[in-house]
Amino acid sequence: MRLLLRFLGFMFALGTIVFVVGGAVAGYFVWKFSQDLPDYTQLQNYEPPVMTRIHAADGALLAEYARERRLYLPIQNIPDLVKEAFISAEDKNFYSHGGIDLTGIGRAAYSFLQNYGSGRRPQGASTITQQVAKNFLLTNEVSLDRKVKEALLSLRIERTYSKDKILELYLNEIYLGIGSYGVAAASLLYFDKSVAELSIAEAAYLAALPKGPNNYHPFRRHEAAVDRRNWVIDRMEENGYITAEQAKEAKATDLTVTLRPTGAHIFSAEYFAEEVRREIFERYGEDKLYGGGLSVRTTLNPKLQQAAKKALLDGLTRYDEQRGWHGAVSRIDTGGDWGARLADVRTFTDIPWRLAVVLESDAQSARIGLQPQRDRSGVLATQREVGVITADGAKWAVRGNKQGVASVLKPGDVIYVEPVDGKPDQWRLRQEPRIEGALVAMDPWTGRVLAMAGGFSFDESQFNRATQAQRQPGSSFKPFVYASAIDNGYTPSSVVLDAPFELNQAGQATWRPENYSGKFYGPQTLRFGLEQSRNVMTVRLANDLGMPIIVDYAKRFGVVDNLLPVLSMSLGAGETTVLRMAGGYSIFANGGKKVKPTLIDRVQDRYGKTIYKHDERECRGCDAAQWQDQPEPTLIDRREQVLDPMTAYQMVGMMEGVVQRGTGTALKALGKPVAGKSGTTNEEKDAWFVGFTPDMVVAVYLGFDTPKPMGKGSTGGLIAAPVVRDFMQVALADRPAVPFRVPPGIKLIRINPKTGLRAGPGENSILEAFKPGTAPPDSYSVIGASDSSGKPLGVTPEADRAIGGSGTGGLY
Repeated sequence: MRLLLRFLGFMFALGTIVFVVGGAVAGYFVWKFSQDLPDYTQLQNYEPPVMTRIHAADGALLAEYARERRLYLPIQNIPDLVKEAFISAEDKNFYSHGGIDLTGIGRAAYSFLQNYGSGRRPQGASTITQQVAKNFLLTNEVSLDRKVKEALLSLRIERTYSKDKILELYLNEIYLGIGSYGVAAASLLYFDKSVAELSIAEAAYLAALPKGPNNYHPFRRHEAAVDRRNWVIDRMEENGYITAEQAKEAKATDLTVTLRPTGAHIFSAEYFAEEVRREIFERYGEDKLYGGGLSVRTTLNPKLQQAAKKALLDGLTRYDEQRGWHGAVSRIDTGGDWGARLADVRTFTDIPWRLAVVLESDAQSARIGLQPQRDRSGVLATQREVGVITADGAKWAVRGNKQGVASVLKPGDVIYVEPVDGKPDQWRLRQEPRIEGALVAMDPWTGRVLAMAGGFSFDESQFNRATQAQRQPGSSFKPFVYASAIDNGYTPSSVVLDAPFELNQAGQATWRPENYSGKFYGPQTLRFGLEQSRNVMTVRLANDLGMPIIVDYAKRFGVVDNLLPVLSMSLGAGETTVLRMAGGYSIFANGGKKVKPTLIDRVQDRYGKTIYKHDERECRGCDAAQWQDQPEPTLIDRREQVLDPMTAYQMVGMMEGVVQRGTGTALKALGKPVAGKSGTTNEEKDAWFVGFTPDMVVAVYLGFDTPKPMGKGSTGGLIAAPVVRDFMQVALADRPAVPFRVPPGIKLIRINPKTGLRAGPGENSILEAFKPGTAPPDSYSVIGASDSSGKPLGVTPEADRAIGGSGTGGLY
């Protein structure tokens, strides 16, 4: 008995020693690994990279930009169903353990011993808390050191943060495949739904992904994805989160995934979205753009954007098809499976045309095969679509050739086609236009860009011709010359001589500007000169006024910042952009107020705080808590008054005449108050038209990217004005005919449009706007001298000469 007691005493002492030594060793290792543990308190203020989202004016999603596609959701906004799915899949004891699941560790240790030396990756036993520690504070290194640190951090995190905070961090940080991080972004990416809209099956699929997103890819490994999803559903049932009936119904559901696009989400808005991206990048930098979680509300009107893209595409196509067929995109062999070969031909995804291959052709028609579509996994469809191009669908290319359709379409030709409305099997031949162009539609009162089309196809070229192309505006610059004259004492009925003009230039040939027609028309009113776009009249007016004044007005209007003070610039020889021209014409439409074009209404940070707002007007009285019979709120507009409101209205009236009687008559078909001006540069290298109503400005430019002649007759009035008309027909379809606003004090007087004098009884007349005290006389009042016969100077057949001096230059 005594020996037994001694033995037990010895064993107790030995156990005590082992316990103390073991505790000391464990304490040492805990101390050692604790020395270089990361600061886990940083999780409290953690701000993960969150994608920036761009929205149209109506709230529709326009684009998303991110290195990691993530939307951060507070735990209160994540539905219980989603939390239960992830807890079932990753850590069923999450709410009961203290950061480490001992049962899971035992299971993983046993598995490790079984597989030791096999080269297999050890089985994980990480809790959600451990995964938070690893993802936020450690690396993915497979080592005992990392696991010890992970365990220590987990214990500390559990003591510092609530379970809900830990789960919130996890559900927002975890990588779930295809570039998505966190449940909110993954829900949108895979199912185009918010997390609150997810079904049991969908939530279970997301919860299946953390173990290896590529292993459960919805398309490439569909069967494995469904099996893993069903396993998660079984665990949810086992844990009591759903009933057996719900589990059975969820598992019977097919895994249907619709991936969201990563580019522009609104068809035809690619140029607009890219311009916004560039502006955000320049304003806030790369980190804010791709990880700052900004919410950007743009000015884009999706309906008008689609109309803008269509109007520009139709205009480019109209011009190009008038110049004839210039060949197939490429050629392929039509034997065997032509669809597979056609699928390899690059196509543009942002135009409403499809690629096709000619299978057979004769004089009357061509049988075509359409480029096959690919399914969500990228696999080519097995079905092959065929159609017909009739003689009518290719008549623009055939142009009376006796061989008919077969003269331009040969078997094997790869071409673009467009469906014929109402005839599903019939297609119209199309071709990629060689010229380019741009369209901008703007609100003249605020500068908000409602639509922007920067070229034929963003897929073809990301160069935005609306904002990046510096082109000569030609005669569309003339309104700024005329506005500077009217603002400095002239009137729409002032008379200018349209006769030969010469300017001696030191060391250069004498400059002799000409009208487009090559003719001269004698004394004419300023109105007539603008309506008919008379070059010589404009040069003579600029010479009399002085180019420094015009240079100043061009800068004030925001069209050209540093215009050369030479007379040729008065004819639009300087360079500017479509966006700046739209902004300049907006000043005419809004009564002379400075306008800053913008694509962005406001920007909010990740917390919803507004950090930028375009509208800087002050609203007095808008912050009243309730109605107490106080005065109505008033807007205080401190924008610069660039132009006298009366001058602006006089210019509007003259440009209405451009549409009614001048070079912009293509817009008369709209049947609403419209003003505008065409522009054509030397040799028809650039064609412009800027048209506007009281509440919308539309600027259009057409031309080759490398400037070269477009052909005789390719003027702004003939090829650019129809594009403005087509767009406005859609934009103004549901808007009433609103007249231009008449400023106080303006006088409307009936005059003879040819002479600019007051109209007598029975005379042809128009209403002209005059400032007080500038009404026209009943007969000419000649400014300047006359020769011995009484003829005004400058009406003689000889050319009037301007040799660097001032003077009337033939102005009456």
